[in-house]
Amino acid sequence: MRVLIVYAHPEPRSFNSSLLSVALDVFRGKGHEVTVSDLYAQRFNPVAGPNDVVSRKNSEFFSLGEEQMHASTNALFSADVSTEIGRLMRADLLILQFPMWWFSMPAIMKGWVDRVFAFGSAYDLGQTWEQGVFTGRRAMLSISTSAPAAAFAPDGRNGDIERVLWPIHAGILGIVGYTVMPPFVAHGIPFIGEEAMNAELDRYHAMLEHIDTARPLYFHTADQMENYRLRPEIEPATPGQHRGPRSHMLNDSIPKRD
Repeated sequence: MRVLIVYAHPEPRSFNSSLLSVALDVFRGKGHEVTVSDLYAQRFNPVAGPNDVVSRKNSEFFSLGEEQMHASTNALFSADVSTEIGRLMRADLLILQFPMWWFSMPAIMKGWVDRVFAFGSAYDLGQTWEQGVFTGRRAMLSISTSAPAAAFAPDGRNGDIERVLWPIHAGILGIVGYTVMPPFVAHGIPFIGEEAMNAELDRYHAMLEHIDTARPLYFHTADQMENYRLRPEIEPATPGQHRGPRSHMLNDSIPKRD
């Protein structure tokens, strides 16, 4: 198996770096081929734009999607983007490793997605979801948070972690066809202490050891949809789909003051 770990943390002695080491030990110990894109060490440029390609289709007006398709068809990506696309396309398993910042990934990781999940390479018209380019391949998140697990419980102050991660699980990984594995989430880092952090590393080790038998996340399929919406008889079964209004969107839900 070929594994690509895209790693985003600026501190080499971080807990995330320790998670990376665990993954390397597990996969290399099993004889798998592992490639690491260490974005901070590579000084990866996260800004998508004209410099992503060496020659443009339209020199008058820049459209990222249009230029990505042109570059995909004609091998015109810049060297850094081309290298990362090559790594992505070869990998059977993709792991995105990062600390959660502001309920999302660091900017350098999002920039990697913007530039490397290129139109014409990572997805195309008609090649999304279960028809996606990466159908049959797997992907997962390995992340740390500063808040305790209780804050990301379904009724937690920060909201359900499954819903917090939905834009990444569905909007980045699922939509290009990956079979998305359950995430590894280490909560409360770095406030839990060394012993608890070591226990989290052991938990990650065990999770990766059994990744082949883990049950992937569920996404609704095209045959359950009609006009881009769930058919009436299909019960929503993901963090992203629901029926009925959300109370915080309604004016009459706002407490009245005298």
